[in-house]
Amino acid sequence: MKIDRNIAKLGRNDSKFFLINISPSQKELVHLYQTYGEQGVKEKLKEFAIKVMDEYAKNFKRPGINSHKDLQWFAKHENFRYYKHTDKEVKDGSKQKGERKEGRQEHIQIIVSRKDITNTIKLSPQNTSKGKNKEHSAKLGEFNRTAFKQSGERLFDTVFEFERGLKDTLAYANTMKNGTAEQTLQMQILDSIQNQQSEPSQIFKDLSSGVAEGLFQNIGEMISTAGKRL
Repeated sequence: MKIDRNIAKLGRNDSKFFLINISPSQKELVHLYQTYGEQGVKEKLKEFAIKVMDEYAKNFKRPGINSHKDLQWFAKHENFRYYKHTDKEVKDGSKQKGERKEGRQEHIQIIVSRKDITNTIKLSPQNTSKGKNKEHSAKLGEFNRTAFKQSGERLFDTVFEFERGLKDTLAYANTMKNGTAEQTLQMQILDSIQNQQSEPSQIFKDLSSGVAEGLFQNIGEMISTAGKRL
């Protein structure tokens, strides 16, 4: 009801709320259970959700929108997921729609109002101007979705002391899916260099972000930068 009533000056076709899903991977969930045990994981995920919403608020870069307390939002802890008709397993007949998925499936579902908690400021993560359209940003705030997702990844690693391999980073996944041939090759070489090291390093995460952002013109430049940092 609070979400439904928090819609002052929104048009009929305007989005009234947005959904956010915090979905730890199987590796991340195993780490959480090993660290906090069966009873502790739920509370830790709830605490983490609050920190994620702090990052969500900051991402808008709007005066007065500084933390989760400035947002109208609610979250629900879920233990299970179920197969949908769009899942590959349902399409090939190996699973039935509505059947519970295997493995640990804990996640947090969040619903957040389009308007801030005072019902006066419009906030939309659909605005991807990233500050380029100042007039538009003044009304809706800026929002960089990739930066928001990466902040959640960094937050998880820091809060839960999780050692994330290069192939498990958002930067790696995005580059391998959407990057240029040069960026893809740079990322593969960076992964090869990391595999020769004894343990994961923040240096490789920083370099992978640089590759994803297209900061290196060629492989030589990337390797030279990696050599200086190692």
